Formats: sequence, structure tokens, C-alpha cells
Amino acid sequence: MVGIGSALTLLVAIIGFLVIFDWNWLRGPFGRYASAQLKRDVAITGDLRVHPWSLAPKIEAYGLRIGQPDWARAHEPDAAPMVRIQRIAVQIKILPLLRGQTVLPFLTIDRPEVRLLRLSDGRANWAFGPSRSDKPLKLPAIQRLIINDGSLRVDDRQRGALFIGEVNAREKARDGQGRFVLEGRGSLNRSAFLAEVTGGPLLHISPSRPYPFQARIGAGATRIQASGQITRPFDLTRFETRLSISGADLNRLHDLTGLTLPNTPPYRIAGRLIRKGSRYDFEDLAGRVGDSDIGGDLFVLTGRERPYLEARLRSRRLDFDDLGSLVGAAPATGRGETASSGQKVEAAQRDATQRLLPDATLQVERVRAMDAKVSYRADAVNAPNLPLRKVSLDMTLEAGVLTLDPLAFTFSRGDLRGKVRLDARPSTPRTDIDVRLTNGRLEDFIPIQSGGRPAIEGPVMARAKLTGVGNSVHRAASTADGVVTVVAPKGQIRQAFAELLGVNASKGLILLLSGSDKQTPVRCAVADFSVKNGVMTTNHLVADTGVVLARGHGTINLATERMAFRIEGDSKKPRLVRVFAPITIRGPFMAPSVSVRPGKAVGQGGVAAVLGSLVNPIAALLPFVTTGEAKDADCAGLIGEARQQGAPVKVSQTTGKAAR
Repeated sequence: MVGIGSALTLLVAIIGFLVIFDWNWLRGPFGRYASAQLKRDVAITGDLRVHPWSLAPKIEAYGLRIGQPDWARAHEPDAAPMVRIQRIAVQIKILPLLRGQTVLPFLTIDRPEVRLLRLSDGRANWAFGPSRSDKPLKLPAIQRLIINDGSLRVDDRQRGALFIGEVNAREKARDGQGRFVLEGRGSLNRSAFLAEVTGGPLLHISPSRPYPFQARIGAGATRIQASGQITRPFDLTRFETRLSISGADLNRLHDLTGLTLPNTPPYRIAGRLIRKGSRYDFEDLAGRVGDSDIGGDLFVLTGRERPYLEARLRSRRLDFDDLGSLVGAAPATGRGETASSGQKVEAAQRDATQRLLPDATLQVERVRAMDAKVSYRADAVNAPNLPLRKVSLDMTLEAGVLTLDPLAFTFSRGDLRGKVRLDARPSTPRTDIDVRLTNGRLEDFIPIQSGGRPAIEGPVMARAKLTGVGNSVHRAASTADGVVTVVAPKGQIRQAFAELLGVNASKGLILLLSGSDKQTPVRCAVADFSVKNGVMTTNHLVADTGVVLARGHGTINLATERMAFRIEGDSKKPRLVRVFAPITIRGPFMAPSVSVRPGKAVGQGGVAAVLGSLVNPIAALLPFVTTGEAKDADCAGLIGEARQQGAPVKVSQTTGKAAR
């Protein structure tokens, strides 16, 4: 009996102590312990109230404050704490806790003020200890969540995103049923922002049952809608949802996702998004970008030094001008074309200034902040004035180096293939381009018709190998060094045009005015340029036809986008009227002017010497532009003719593998 009496006495004493105990005595020890664990000041400046007499005890704290880490204070001029909460009240169930599950019957937060900061080096004030700033958020099952008059400021300098707004959460009645609603509104990078997440009542939520939800987000012109479920409430590392996204430019999703996406025309895409830990899978993606359809699958891996994206994408029909946005060019804005208001302004400026090369600045910080591997195929292409049929590219982005290899365009006849490498690691990016046109046809690229027949026809091959530095296409072109070569090894040209290359007034004009489509052979035509500091200068510009040998020289300035050429022709046969006058082509790329000026006559006997002087350059250039298909080219006939006419000729190999 003594033992029982002692136990009862002890129990009564404990109960009495708890009844008279002032829980505020623990504010100091709690603050010191939390400060030591979180490495920043933590304090409860108001009352601490505990209601322990239940299987679901309740705790209330007034005036909770969590300070900034030491490194963040220099970046918060007003020295505001990271978190300041007027009142927080939480209740926890004991029995589920014994089974390893955390269930909160309610969580109420009144007037929270939260300031989140992440620097460009990745340090974030919401990462406590050694944990990463992008570590997924895991919350317990909350059966009633209320947030009253919350304010939130997120300054993410790694993404270049600043959000300032308010947050509220509560149960609302809708259509006679209770619904949980979490709302956030404010501004994201000075654009209006609205987010709303809704779901069923939280009252019967369980960690073992999925929780369905719907969400909608509006950030400027970007709209996101989702309908899915959280597999284990509220473990936000595992969920799946049907997702639809639309906006003016995919690149603007960076502020929301942290992903470096290309500039595009307005888009709308949808698919199934599944998250499993640090992996996001976007499956069955389908939609439109500009006037092109898009489909495929992609996944993103986070939790790395740099996010990694891998995608396999395909278009059944690509609208070719949509590709221009990838390098900062505005898409077409004519009737029936899709473009944002900003892109329409850019297009108007382009047309007004007659500029061709886009000057949009490359966002080098974003290129350095992500890795990727993307495969894209277009099965058909809408490209007015181009015989383009298919497009394919494989892109890799690793540690600030972007490579397109191969980049391939398939024409109705011929292929343009090559490699582009952009190194964004230096302060000024460097771009290397090596592209080659093989098996092309002149009539496909110069579609001038005469009585239903092309004015010029025959094979054409070309190669451009350039290196430039600059943070836009125009700036890189303005500094480019390298070579550009175009060769037409044989073919046919309307004789009227050939005669006019020598400005043969009697023959050429009569043929043109009569509408004659009489043809003359093209023995060989070459345009070879050296490129230095953005200026293309002719090494050789020649066209040997059956009736005229035309030569020229000139420059193309990629910085000013202007050209200046002079072409002189020498007729191979005597003509009744000979007006020797050079043809000049001058002016901007998009609107050059052609004129005829008096010049010195070229002696008929000079043809053989000129033919001979062309042989060695042609022999050297053919291997550079072709992989062997020019072995039957009539450029070889040019060599033979030069021999017969007594020109000094030293023949070198004209076929074989291309120079590399």
C-alpha cells in the first residue's frame, strides 16, 4: 500500500507541477537550442503555450523569429529576419507518431513574413547546414492548414528571379462542398503573378492515400494548368499530373523552372509530368510552337551541380521561320503567322533597318548553368522559296559548351550538313561553324523561270568554315575569320543572261526581249572568299560559260551587312556590237542595287590566259567543298581547254576527300 500511495503522490505532484508550470520558461532554452542547430538566431518573443492533455497535444508560439545566416546579412540592407510569424499553432497526433507517421490535425500560421534569398553561387538562406538549396520539400500530412495574410519575398539571384507577393491558405465552400485553397499573388520580375492550388478537404487526408489537386499559375504571358495527385501527402518529391503550358516564349519559363530553354514564338504544349525525387519526366509531350507542331518526351534531373535535361522531340511539319527564334531572329509576322507582340516589334525594326543578322544578346549565364542532350527531327518543312524537306539536329550542352553535331538540312536535291560549336565559358563567347552543301542544284536556289524552264541549272556545292566571337549572331559574324566557297562544276544557263555578263548588247538584249530560252553550258563557276574580321573578300569569282567568261571581285561586310562587287565579262566569240561595261552590285544584303558602268575592254586573246590562271585555284578548291561527287565536273574540261589554248597550266588533284 505504501508503494501505491507513493506512486499516486508522485503522479499528483507531476500533474500539479504541469498545471502550475509556465511554458514561457522554455522560450530561452528552445531559442538557444534552435539557434545552435540552424546556425542563426531563433527566438520566441511572445508567449509559448502548450496544451499536453490529449492524444493530440497543441502548441502555440507568438512572435517567432528566425534570423538570417551570417553571409546573408550583407545582402539584406534592412537587416530583416528570414522569418517573422505573429502566431503559429500546431497540433500533432501521438498514435500515428508511434507508427512512424506524422499527422497534424491542424496548422495555423498568422501574418507570416518570409524573405528567401539565394545568391548566384548557390548559397540559400533556406538551406540549413550542409543540405542543398534545391533539396525537395517534404511536409507531414496536414488535415487543416490556414495561412492568414502571409507576405513572401523570394530573391533568387541564381535564376535572376524576384518574387514579391502575398500568400493565403484556407478551406472554402464551393458548390456546397469544402475545398482547400492555397493562393499566392504578387509580381515576378515586375510581371503580374498568380498561383492557386486547390484540392479536396484536408480533414480525411492520410499519408498512405494519394491526395488529388489542381493548380493554375499565371506569370506575365505564361499560363500553367495542372491536374494530378501527390502520391504520399505531403511528400512533394513524388507526384504526377497532367500539365498544360502556354506563353509568348519558352525562354521565359526560366524564372519558374530554372531551365535554360530556347527562345521561341508563342507556344502551347501539354503532357504528363511525373516527379520521382530529383527526376522529372514530361511524357507524351504534344502541342505547337509558333506554326509548327511538336511532340516527344523529355526528363530533367535536379540535385546536381547543374540541372540536366534530355529530350527526343519531333515535328510532323516545321514552319521554317520558327527556327529563327533559336538564334534571336523574329519569326515571320505576315498574315497567318504566329508571333508575340514583342517579336512583331523586332520584326518591324528588322524590316525598317534592312538588317538580316539578329542582334539578340545570348544569355551566357543561363548557358553555363545547365547541361542538356536534345535530339530533334522535322519530317516535313514549310519553307517558301527554299527546297527544304527535312531538318534534324543533335544538340549537347555541357559545362557552358553548346554543340550542334550534326546539324542537317535535307533539300529536295542535296544536303546541308555540318557542326556548330558555341563556347560560352569565356566572358565573350566563341562560335565555330563548319557546314557543307553537297549534291545541291542551282535551279532550286535560283528559281528564275523562262518559259517554264529555269534560267540556270546544274549542280552546286559549297562550304563555310568560320570562327567568330561575340554574344549575338551579328556580333560573332562581325568578327568572323575563315573561308566561304561556292562551286558550280557544270550546268546550263540561259544564253541571254550569259551574253549580258559580257554586256553584249546586240545578242543578249535581243535574246531577252524575244523571250528565247536558248541555253549555253556552264563550264565552271566559282565564288571563293577569305573572311577576316567580318569582311568577306573574293579570292576568285569566275563563271566560264559557252559564250562568256565572267570575272569579278568584291567584298561582303558582315558587320554593316553591305556588299560591293564588280563583274567584268569577256565574250568568247566576235559580236556585231560590243559594249564592254562592268556590272556593279552594291548596297545592303536585303536590297542591293545593280548597275552598269563603262569600263576598259578586255582583249579577246586574254581568255586563254585567264582560263589557265583559274586551273590551279579550282583544283585546290574542289576537294574543300566536295566529298567526291565532282569527279565528273566540267571544271576538268576547263583544264583541258586551257591546255589546248596554250595557257600555262599546272594540274593538281581535283577530286578526293574534302579537306578537314
